[in-house]
Amino acid sequence: MNPVEIIQPDWKWGTAEGSRELDRLLDSRLTFLEKRQWLEEAETLSLQLRARHDAAEEKRKPETSKAERGLISLIENPDHG
Repeated sequence: MNPVEIIQPDWKWGTAEGSRELDRLLDSRLTFLEKRQWLEEAETLSLQLRARHDAAEEKRKPETSKAERGLISLIENPDHG
């Protein structure tokens, strides 16, 4: 980050408009490489969260029994029964 001036905390940053103002202020201080690094880290985090979510969904799926798989097979392929 480019050391230009010290940013004094402001209560308005707790509002939607104030938050956007702070984002613009901080973005103006970042170099292109810092912005790129931030985006790459955000993408990595997003991919990790998606992988965890998918893994958790997979664990929650009930296991089908052999009989259930046979019925599903008959329903999907009635000619091969």
